[in-house]
Amino acid sequence: MNARSKPLDAKYQAEFLAQARELRPELHRYCSRLMGSVVDGEDVVQDTMARALQALHELQEPTVLRAWLFRIAHNRALDILRGRALRKLEPIDAAVEISDPDTPDPLLTLLQHEAVNTAVSRFTELPPAQRSVVVLKDVLGEPLLDIAALLDLSVDSVKAHLARGRARLREISERPVPPKREHTPSAAVARFVMHFNQRDWPALRALLASDVKLQQSSHPVRTGTKYVGTFFNTYAKTDGIRLTPAWLEKREVIAAFECGSAPGPAYFMWLEWRKDRIVFIRDYRYDRYVIRDAELVMVDG
Repeated sequence: MNARSKPLDAKYQAEFLAQARELRPELHRYCSRLMGSVVDGEDVVQDTMARALQALHELQEPTVLRAWLFRIAHNRALDILRGRALRKLEPIDAAVEISDPDTPDPLLTLLQHEAVNTAVSRFTELPPAQRSVVVLKDVLGEPLLDIAALLDLSVDSVKAHLARGRARLREISERPVPPKREHTPSAAVARFVMHFNQRDWPALRALLASDVKLQQSSHPVRTGTKYVGTFFNTYAKTDGIRLTPAWLEKREVIAAFECGSAPGPAYFMWLEWRKDRIVFIRDYRYDRYVIRDAELVMVDG
């Protein structure tokens, strides 16, 4: 029996899961900007973790786990972008004359600050190579050599992408942000929020379709009213959570506020409907880092 066919040691697998859990927020910051969406970015992170667990026997050195996960996430994100026909190849010019980006400089600090504070959705206006380099360098603070190794580029090519990406991102950031659309909650979401805030759990369970699915990162996907109905049992035991209709990335979502915590929402969930029945629930209660960069708009009921 070769090394690849041996079952994974349970302790080794548990250690991987613990380390990977700590890296999830950082992976999400990268993936969400590559995808231009905090929701799509989390989907890539979820897929990355599943793929990494399947290929864990290939990881020879646990010390390179971070770089290994980032490479899986990077490749998966680009695969999706290719599938959407969004990936445009650009010729790489000679490296732009810039100072070493690993050396502290007031101007570079300003550029990095702008990158961190630029809306996630606006990163999609950069070509993927520039997008990757700017996020890795200015948002996550990766050294040039590590970026070059991850992206299979020369350091000079990384510098070129970084200089052009920073310049383009600055132009994008200086453009006025279009006014936000006014939204009103759909009748279905308004009804869900009303029942939840009234703690009417039987009424919520009655909204579930027979083939409803529930996705939470801390649990396997659950299917059917019997198993998804237990979702509300957990909330029934938790006081101080109030829901509000909201809008995120051209989709209607539901923001969850917790009494006694920060004034903003703690996390969100989104639902899919078939007529007046819920067919899918995605709850981000256990992935709260996702909301950190979310451009969430509250909706008045």
